[in-house]
Amino acid sequence: MPWTKIQADDSHTPVFFGGDERAREITYRNAIREALSQALMTDRNVFLIGEGIDDPGGVFGTTAGLKETFGDERVMDCAIAENGLTGVAIGAAIAGMRPVFVHMRVDFLPMCMDQIINHAAKWSYMTGGKVKVPLTIRAIIGRGWGSAAQHSQSLQALFAHIPGLKVIMPASPYDAKGLLLGSIAGDSPTICIEHRWLYDQKEEVPETPYMIHAGKGLVRRQGKDISIISTSYMVYESLRAASELEKEGISAEVVDLRSVLPMDEELIISSVMKTGRLIVADTGVSVCGVASEVAAIAAEQAFDSLKAPVRRICLPMTPTPASHVLERAYYPDHTAIVRAAREMTA
Repeated sequence: MPWTKIQADDSHTPVFFGGDERAREITYRNAIREALSQALMTDRNVFLIGEGIDDPGGVFGTTAGLKETFGDERVMDCAIAENGLTGVAIGAAIAGMRPVFVHMRVDFLPMCMDQIINHAAKWSYMTGGKVKVPLTIRAIIGRGWGSAAQHSQSLQALFAHIPGLKVIMPASPYDAKGLLLGSIAGDSPTICIEHRWLYDQKEEVPETPYMIHAGKGLVRRQGKDISIISTSYMVYESLRAASELEKEGISAEVVDLRSVLPMDEELIISSVMKTGRLIVADTGVSVCGVASEVAAIAAEQAFDSLKAPVRRICLPMTPTPASHVLERAYYPDHTAIVRAAREMTA
C-alpha cells in the first residue's frame, strides 16, 4: 500500500476507522510493533536496525517476531557501535531507504550526536531540499530497576534544540502507532522518544494504518481553571492530578503535546488564554528544557491572560539516583501537580 493512500489524522481528536475496529484495545508496545510491521509491509525501502532488535525480548516486545516475518536483511541486529551505525543509517536514508534505528535507551544517543546534529539534521538544508533524510530513531526514556545516572535520562530537550530534526513523544498507544507511521513515511529525521512505563498502557487502536504528523497536540481533558500541559508519561500523572483537583472544585485542562519539535504553539496559547493559569509537566529537567519552552511561549504570546506565575513540574537538576528510596524522592508525580495547582488557585 503506498504511503499516499494511508489516511493522515492531523486533528486534535483521535479518529478511529471502522465500527468494529473501535472496540479493539492493544498495548502501547503492540501498537509500536504493529506500526513497524505495517511500515515494513507497505514499503520495501523500510528496514529496522538496532542493538538487540532480534533478541527474544524484542526491545520490550516492540520488535518481537519481526525478524522471523521479514528476514534478517530488513530486521537486523547491529554491533555496539552507535555512532558508526547511525552514520550507516543516515547514508541509507540519503540513498533512498527509510531506516528505523532502535536504541534501547536514549542515553546511547550522545555517542551519535555528530551524526545526528551535523549530518541527519543538516543535509536537506545544505542541499536546498534536494536531499532528504527519512530516518526515524526510536529511543527509550524513563525509570526502571535502579538504572541510575547513565540509563534513566530524559534528553528530549537536547534534540528539540536542533533545527532540522523532529522530536515526537507519544503518550498513548493510538499516538504511538500514528506518530511512528507518520515519521517513517515522512522525509525529515525524527527522534521518537518512548517512556518505558507506557508499554503496558492499553487503548483503542484501529488495525488500519493511519498517520499522525508531528506538531499537533491534543486536549486530553477539558477544563477552565488551569492548564496542565504535559509530555509522555507525565500526561497520565496530569490526568490523575486533574481527577483529584476536580474533587476540590478545580477544573484542570490537560494538554498532551505529543511532539516537542515542532511544538503546537497555537494549542498552548489557546489553552492558557482560556484558563489563565499554566503548569507544565515534563519528564526531563527544568533548566533549558521542554517545560521552559512552553513557559516562554505562554509568557511571550499569552502574558496578559496569566493570573499566576507559570509552574514547572520536572526532574531535579541532578543525575538520576539508583536507590529506589531516592528514586521516589527524585521523580515528581501527580501529587506535585496537585500541590502546585492548589497554590496557584488559592
